[in-house]
Amino acid sequence: MITLYGGPTPNARKIAIALLEMALEWRLEHVDILAGDQLTPEFLALNPNNKTPVIVDENSPAGGRFVLWETGAILLYLAEKTGRFLPQDPTKRAICWQWLMFQMTGVGPMFGQQAHFTHYAKERHEYAIQRYNREVDRLMMVVDKRLADAEWLGGDEYTIADMAMLPYLRRQLIERAGHFPNVDRWGTAMLERPAVAEGIKVGVARAETIEGGLSGFTDEHRAILWGDRQHAPR
Repeated sequence: MITLYGGPTPNARKIAIALLEMALEWRLEHVDILAGDQLTPEFLALNPNNKTPVIVDENSPAGGRFVLWETGAILLYLAEKTGRFLPQDPTKRAICWQWLMFQMTGVGPMFGQQAHFTHYAKERHEYAIQRYNREVDRLMMVVDKRLADAEWLGGDEYTIADMAMLPYLRRQLIERAGHFPNVDRWGTAMLERPAVAEGIKVGVARAETIEGGLSGFTDEHRAILWGDRQHAPR
Protein backbone atom coordinates (compact mmCIF):
# COMPACT_ATOMS: atom_id res chain seq x y z
CA MET A 1 0.00 0.00 0.00
CA ILE A 2 1.22 3.49 -0.88
CA THR A 3 -0.13 6.52 0.98
CA LEU A 4 -0.15 9.78 -0.95
CA TYR A 5 -0.08 12.84 1.27
CA GLY A 6 -1.50 15.78 -0.65
CA GLY A 7 -4.54 17.68 -1.79
CA PRO A 8 -6.00 19.50 -4.79
CA THR A 9 -2.71 20.76 -6.23
CA PRO A 10 -0.99 20.07 -9.55
CA ASN A 11 1.91 18.35 -7.83
CA ALA A 12 -0.24 15.89 -5.90
CA ARG A 13 -2.29 15.20 -9.01
CA LYS A 14 0.86 14.24 -10.93
CA ILE A 15 1.44 11.45 -8.46
CA ALA A 16 -2.20 10.38 -8.36
CA ILE A 17 -2.15 9.98 -12.13
CA ALA A 18 1.00 7.86 -11.95
CA LEU A 19 -0.38 5.64 -9.18
CA LEU A 20 -3.55 5.06 -11.20
CA GLU A 21 -1.71 4.47 -14.48
CA MET A 22 0.58 1.95 -12.77
CA ALA A 23 -2.35 0.18 -11.10
CA LEU A 24 -0.72 0.41 -7.68
CA GLU A 25 -2.66 0.03 -4.44
CA TRP A 26 -2.83 3.43 -2.81
CA ARG A 27 -4.81 5.78 -0.64
CA LEU A 28 -4.98 9.56 -0.23
CA GLU A 29 -4.18 11.19 3.10
CA HIS A 30 -5.55 14.69 2.67
CA VAL A 31 -3.21 17.52 3.66
CA ASP A 32 -5.02 20.86 3.93
CA ILE A 33 -2.29 23.38 3.18
CA LEU A 34 -4.66 26.31 3.81
CA ALA A 35 -5.17 25.06 7.36
CA GLY A 36 -1.43 24.58 7.87
CA ASP A 37 -1.41 20.76 8.00
CA GLN A 38 1.99 20.83 6.29
CA LEU A 39 3.47 22.72 9.25
CA THR A 40 2.59 20.16 11.90
CA PRO A 41 5.33 18.09 13.57
CA GLU A 42 3.74 14.94 12.15
CA PHE A 43 4.01 16.16 8.56
CA LEU A 44 7.45 17.70 9.04
CA ALA A 45 8.65 14.28 10.16
CA LEU A 46 7.77 13.09 6.65
CA ASN A 47 9.04 16.15 4.76
CA PRO A 48 11.14 18.78 6.55
CA ASN A 49 10.56 21.06 3.54
CA ASN A 50 6.83 21.18 4.49
CA LYS A 51 5.60 20.67 0.93
CA THR A 52 3.21 18.18 -0.60
CA PRO A 53 3.10 15.60 -2.02
CA VAL A 54 4.83 12.90 -0.03
CA ILE A 55 4.45 9.17 -0.51
CA VAL A 56 4.90 6.43 2.06
CA ASP A 57 5.42 3.03 0.45
CA GLU A 58 4.87 0.21 2.91
CA ASN A 59 6.32 -2.32 0.47
CA SER A 60 9.39 -0.74 -1.07
CA PRO A 61 11.72 -2.72 -3.37
CA ALA A 62 14.31 -2.72 -0.57
CA GLY A 63 11.71 -4.07 1.82
CA GLY A 64 9.70 -2.24 4.44
CA ARG A 65 8.53 1.34 4.74
CA PHE A 66 9.95 4.06 2.50
CA VAL A 67 9.19 7.80 2.61
CA LEU A 68 9.84 10.01 -0.42
CA TRP A 69 9.13 13.63 -1.39
CA GLU A 70 9.77 15.82 -4.47
CA THR A 71 7.55 14.91 -7.41
CA GLY A 72 10.31 14.16 -9.88
CA ALA A 73 11.93 11.73 -7.48
CA ILE A 74 8.55 10.14 -6.71
CA LEU A 75 7.67 9.67 -10.39
CA LEU A 76 11.05 8.12 -11.15
CA TYR A 77 10.76 5.85 -8.12
CA LEU A 78 7.30 4.62 -9.11
CA ALA A 79 8.33 4.10 -12.74
CA GLU A 80 11.35 2.07 -11.69
CA LYS A 81 9.36 0.16 -9.08
CA THR A 82 6.82 -0.96 -11.67
CA GLY A 83 9.01 -0.96 -14.79
CA ARG A 84 6.45 1.19 -16.59
CA PHE A 85 6.26 4.57 -18.34
CA LEU A 86 10.02 5.07 -18.51
CA PRO A 87 11.72 4.07 -21.79
CA GLN A 88 14.27 1.28 -21.69
CA ASP A 89 16.36 2.69 -24.55
CA PRO A 90 19.05 4.92 -22.94
CA THR A 91 18.59 7.80 -25.38
CA LYS A 92 14.79 7.80 -25.14
CA ARG A 93 15.11 7.47 -21.39
CA ALA A 94 17.31 10.57 -21.24
CA ILE A 95 14.82 12.53 -23.36
CA CYS A 96 12.05 11.55 -20.96
CA TRP A 97 14.19 12.79 -18.06
CA GLN A 98 14.86 16.00 -19.99
CA TRP A 99 11.18 16.88 -20.28
CA LEU A 100 10.50 15.78 -16.72
CA MET A 101 13.24 18.15 -15.51
CA PHE A 102 11.89 20.89 -17.79
CA GLN A 103 8.54 20.58 -16.06
CA MET A 104 10.05 20.64 -12.58
CA THR A 105 12.55 23.47 -13.11
CA GLY A 106 10.66 25.59 -15.65
CA VAL A 107 6.95 25.01 -15.98
CA GLY A 108 6.23 24.29 -12.31
CA PRO A 109 8.05 27.26 -10.75
CA MET A 110 7.14 29.79 -13.45
CA PHE A 111 3.48 28.81 -13.63
CA GLY A 112 3.40 28.92 -9.84
CA GLN A 113 4.81 32.45 -9.76
CA GLN A 114 2.35 33.53 -12.44
CA ALA A 115 -0.55 32.21 -10.37
CA HIS A 116 0.84 33.81 -7.21
CA PHE A 117 1.25 37.32 -8.56
CA THR A 118 -1.86 37.21 -10.74
CA HIS A 119 -4.27 35.67 -8.22
CA TYR A 120 -2.90 35.32 -4.69
CA ALA A 121 -0.72 38.35 -3.94
CA LYS A 122 -2.56 40.89 -1.79
CA GLU A 123 -1.00 43.79 -3.68
CA ARG A 124 -0.72 43.91 -7.46
CA HIS A 125 2.78 44.20 -8.92
CA GLU A 126 2.40 44.90 -12.61
CA TYR A 127 6.03 44.17 -13.46
CA ALA A 128 5.84 40.73 -11.82
CA ILE A 129 2.49 39.95 -13.42
CA GLN A 130 3.77 40.86 -16.88
CA ARG A 131 7.08 39.07 -16.36
CA TYR A 132 5.48 35.75 -15.37
CA ASN A 133 2.61 35.93 -17.86
CA ARG A 134 5.16 36.32 -20.64
CA GLU A 135 7.25 33.46 -19.29
CA VAL A 136 4.19 31.19 -19.20
CA ASP A 137 3.54 32.06 -22.84
CA ARG A 138 7.16 31.34 -23.75
CA LEU A 139 7.13 27.97 -22.01
CA MET A 140 3.86 27.09 -23.69
CA MET A 141 5.52 27.81 -27.04
CA VAL A 142 8.38 25.48 -26.14
CA VAL A 143 5.96 22.67 -25.27
CA ASP A 144 3.85 23.32 -28.37
CA LYS A 145 6.91 23.12 -30.63
CA ARG A 146 7.98 19.86 -29.03
CA LEU A 147 4.52 18.36 -29.53
CA ALA A 148 4.58 19.41 -33.17
CA ASP A 149 7.46 16.97 -33.61
CA ALA A 150 6.41 14.17 -31.25
CA GLU A 151 3.22 12.49 -30.12
CA TRP A 152 4.24 12.65 -26.47
CA LEU A 153 6.77 14.77 -24.62
CA GLY A 154 9.27 11.93 -24.44
CA GLY A 155 8.76 10.93 -28.07
CA ASP A 156 6.61 8.06 -29.32
CA GLU A 157 5.92 6.68 -25.82
CA TYR A 158 3.59 7.98 -23.12
CA THR A 159 5.76 8.50 -20.03
CA ILE A 160 5.97 10.05 -16.60
CA ALA A 161 7.00 13.32 -18.32
CA ASP A 162 3.46 13.62 -19.70
CA MET A 163 1.97 12.79 -16.30
CA ALA A 164 4.05 15.54 -14.72
CA MET A 165 3.09 18.17 -17.28
CA LEU A 166 -0.68 17.74 -17.61
CA PRO A 167 -1.79 19.07 -14.18
CA TYR A 168 0.11 22.32 -14.76
CA LEU A 169 -1.19 22.79 -18.31
CA ARG A 170 -4.80 21.92 -17.51
CA ARG A 171 -5.86 25.54 -16.92
CA GLN A 172 -3.93 26.66 -19.98
CA LEU A 173 -5.82 24.13 -22.10
CA ILE A 174 -9.00 25.99 -21.13
CA GLU A 175 -7.79 29.60 -20.99
CA ARG A 176 -5.58 29.41 -24.08
CA ALA A 177 -7.63 26.96 -26.15
CA GLY A 178 -6.77 27.32 -29.82
CA HIS A 179 -3.55 29.25 -29.21
CA PHE A 180 -1.31 26.18 -29.01
CA PRO A 181 -2.81 23.53 -31.32
CA ASN A 182 -0.24 20.84 -30.60
CA VAL A 183 -0.74 21.24 -26.86
CA ASP A 184 -4.50 21.07 -27.46
CA ARG A 185 -4.10 17.78 -29.35
CA TRP A 186 -1.90 16.33 -26.62
CA GLY A 187 -4.18 17.57 -23.85
CA THR A 188 -7.21 15.92 -25.44
CA ALA A 189 -5.33 12.62 -25.71
CA MET A 190 -4.20 12.93 -22.09
CA LEU A 191 -7.66 13.63 -20.69
CA GLU A 192 -9.11 10.69 -22.63
CA ARG A 193 -6.98 8.36 -20.51
CA PRO A 194 -9.13 7.09 -17.59
CA ALA A 195 -6.27 7.33 -15.09
CA VAL A 196 -5.61 10.95 -16.02
CA ALA A 197 -9.30 11.89 -15.86
CA GLU A 198 -9.54 10.32 -12.40
CA GLY A 199 -6.21 11.51 -11.09
CA ILE A 200 -6.87 15.13 -11.99
CA LYS A 201 -9.85 15.08 -9.62
CA VAL A 202 -7.77 14.31 -6.52
CA GLY A 203 -8.87 16.54 -3.67
CA VAL A 204 -11.86 17.84 -5.59
CA ALA A 205 -13.89 17.88 -2.38
CA ARG A 206 -11.70 20.83 -1.34
CA ALA A 207 -11.31 22.69 -4.64
CA GLU A 208 -8.25 24.83 -5.16
CA THR A 209 -9.05 28.41 -4.25
CA ILE A 210 -7.81 29.56 -7.63
CA GLU A 211 -10.41 27.32 -9.28
CA GLY A 212 -13.09 28.71 -7.00
CA GLY A 213 -12.29 32.34 -7.76
CA LEU A 214 -10.24 32.70 -4.56
CA SER A 215 -13.42 32.43 -2.53
CA GLY A 216 -12.57 32.57 1.16
CA PHE A 217 -8.85 33.20 0.66
CA THR A 218 -7.61 35.26 3.60
CA ASP A 219 -4.55 36.93 5.09
CA GLU A 220 -4.26 33.94 7.42
CA HIS A 221 -3.89 31.69 4.38
CA ARG A 222 -1.17 34.00 3.05
CA ALA A 223 0.61 33.80 6.41
CA ILE A 224 0.49 30.00 6.30
CA LEU A 225 1.65 29.68 2.70
CA TRP A 226 4.17 32.52 2.36
CA GLY A 227 4.23 34.66 5.49
CA ASP A 228 5.09 34.53 9.17
CA ARG A 229 3.73 31.05 9.85
CA GLN A 230 5.56 29.60 6.86
CA HIS A 231 8.88 31.15 7.91
CA ALA A 232 8.65 30.67 11.68
CA PRO A 233 11.60 28.75 13.21
CA ARG A 234 10.87 25.08 13.84
